[in-house]
Amino acid sequence: MDHKQHGPVTGATILRRRQVEAATGDKRSTLYLRISQGLLPAPVRLGPRTVGWPAREIVAVNEARIAGATDDEVRALVQRLRAARGNIATEA
Repeated sequence: MDHKQHGPVTGATILRRRQVEAATGDKRSTLYLRISQGLLPAPVRLGPRTVGWPAREIVAVNEARIAGATDDEVRALVQRLRAARGNIATEA
């Protein structure tokens, strides 16, 4: 299955695992390690066997890393991103 990105990435874009690997420079095992460490948001379920990550969350974590954020600062960011998911669901 081809997971190439078509068109611009917006805040509402969902990235599949390979796209997240490309964006972060990490491979599958490292992505899930970072999720378990609280350094990357967990994916959202898109279907019975499909997950993806909101692009805005991956961009936010990457920007924090580029800015020199510590692991603790990234964990706090990831917690805020997770909390924001709940806020979006209740606003809809």
